[in-house]
Amino acid sequence: MIKDRMAGAPISWGVCEVPGWGHQLAPGRVLAEMRDLGLAATEFGPDGFLPRHAAGRAAVLDEYGLRPVGGFAPLVLHDPGCDPLPEARRVLSGFAMERGNSPLTLVLAAVHGRDGYDGRPPLDAGGWTALLTNLDRIAALAAESGVRAVLHPHVGTMVETSAEVERVLDGSAIPLCLDTGHLLIGGVDPVELAVRASARIAHVHLKDVDAALADDVHTGRTTYTDAVRTGVYRPLGAGDIDIPGIIGSLEDAGYDGWYVLEQDTVIDHEPAPGAGPLTDVRSCVDYLAGIAS
Repeated sequence: MIKDRMAGAPISWGVCEVPGWGHQLAPGRVLAEMRDLGLAATEFGPDGFLPRHAAGRAAVLDEYGLRPVGGFAPLVLHDPGCDPLPEARRVLSGFAMERGNSPLTLVLAAVHGRDGYDGRPPLDAGGWTALLTNLDRIAALAAESGVRAVLHPHVGTMVETSAEVERVLDGSAIPLCLDTGHLLIGGVDPVELAVRASARIAHVHLKDVDAALADDVHTGRTTYTDAVRTGVYRPLGAGDIDIPGIIGSLEDAGYDGWYVLEQDTVIDHEPAPGAGPLTDVRSCVDYLAGIAS
């Protein structure tokens, strides 16, 4: 059932690896609110949000009754002079916990090495060769630990646009994280991709999106950070993405992975109890429960 495969992500509570992103809520509050919403699991969040050692992470998640999904890993993959495997090994060391029947997922983003997602350098042929090669190298490394690596096309990274997603599909074997919001902002139709490339989709970040704000980011009229602050991500069912269509296509194709509720947000202060990002995530949970019934 989809209800048993709904997971949370700390970024939905404004917890982000980007310096200066906004007020950062404490892990205890975020995890307690996930639990109280009935979410089954969570991604790990940025480096340092949970203990770095696997046993410590497992203990914290057990305290809140949450299963581990895996986590986001922003790595520089396109620099021929920089080997990303040592950092990938360090990240994977925090994944070595009891996994049951569900493998953990290493969600890779091909970052440029600067802070934030409001711009990126061009990528030349040598950079593409390094990136595609490193994707397959890290996927193989993760598999040795029983972890599944996926690539997350992401605004402000080296894989953002439709042409770049196609280049990854054609030039590597790594599965994708279908992030409905980042794909739309990058000019990719997530509904079409969910149908056409269902065999390559191994992880899902569900976002709904204000399409007009998404176009402002795509065309450079506003930055990604400003769009997030303005509300480019909407609670599921309140934006312009066909969420039921995407889920229906994936389920028909046999997708059995997680649906991570991940609406990037920025908060400026500590919300009152029962308020803040919790309200939007609750709307997402209720929406998914409604379309799954």
